[in-house]
Amino acid sequence: MIAGRMIKEHLNPADLPNWSESFSQVVVVRTGTTRTIYVSGQVSVDRDNNILGLGDLGRQAEVALQNLSKALEAAGATPADVVRLGIYVKDYGPDQAAVISSALRKTFVAGQMPTSTWLGVSSLARDEFLIEIEATAVIDAG
Repeated sequence: MIAGRMIKEHLNPADLPNWSESFSQVVVVRTGTTRTIYVSGQVSVDRDNNILGLGDLGRQAEVALQNLSKALEAAGATPADVVRLGIYVKDYGPDQAAVISSALRKTFVAGQMPTSTWLGVSSLARDEFLIEIEATAVIDAG
């Protein structure tokens, strides 16, 4: 790599739905010795775009985080490399915080949680989606 040059790599992992006509699942930006990994919002679907956990916020959060982990793995990263989460919850209410926090603790290490912003939204891409989670991770490019 030439010093100071930025390289972008667009990934659409095979075990996630392929929405490449609309967006990339993952974009990896390499600058110097650092790779910054941007993961599109992950939802509760399988690779064939079937919704999992209909009506169940806890289950949808867990599946979205599993998909997030798959996206990170495709870029050579893990949840431990995540520095920021954006969490979008349909019709969010404070009573849902415990359910979401429980799912997060199954993926991230207590005391080393990424920064995050939680937003209540009126809708997501499909009416059945209750949560969408995006992430930014940073790793050594070596």
